[in-house]
Amino acid sequence: MKLIDMKLSEYLDVLISDEPAPGGGSVSALAGAQGAALMSMVCDLTISKKKYADDHDFCRGIKEEAVALYKDLSAAIDKDTDAYNLVAAAFKMPKGTDEEKAARKQAIADGTLEATKVPYSVMEMATKGLDIADRLYGHFNMNCASDYGVGVLNFLACVKGAWLNVKINLPGVKDEAFAAECEAKGREMMARCEEIAGRLYSKIEEEL
Repeated sequence: MKLIDMKLSEYLDVLISDEPAPGGGSVSALAGAQGAALMSMVCDLTISKKKYADDHDFCRGIKEEAVALYKDLSAAIDKDTDAYNLVAAAFKMPKGTDEEKAARKQAIADGTLEATKVPYSVMEMATKGLDIADRLYGHFNMNCASDYGVGVLNFLACVKGAWLNVKINLPGVKDEAFAAECEAKGREMMARCEEIAGRLYSKIEEEL
């Protein structure tokens, strides 16, 4: 069964067990999906109020982006665990002959690359989520300010958690150019997301 199809209690039971996956990568993607869901909710609760009529069309556009992001991040919950399982399966491959050793080595490299690409893509999605939140600020029902703030925090947790999963896999990536690009762009995304989230959180805290 896919993680996304589990009941919440079932998912948490798997998470608390000694199974190595799902782990931090899937949890990071889930945090991002929650952030996107909260942004969509805030838009809905703005569109439903006549007081914010001037922002209705804007919020409809933002909601469309948030829903699309929610779907992509939800899918990434399973993609991260699937990527880990590729690596785990590769390490269990036989290594009795030179051919088996070569096949095993290649499978490990392929799995590690995938296990790096998935959280990196989650970082990109979380960055997009914080951009959405940044544009939404000042155009939503302020009765939802705390929900909006929690959404911002979930996006930040998503990008920082995904970054840790990128970092732990980078040493095993054989493509040095790709690894260097991930390292540089990942740090750029981290800095940008921390700035946006910190600024928005401070604004919301002042409003409450």
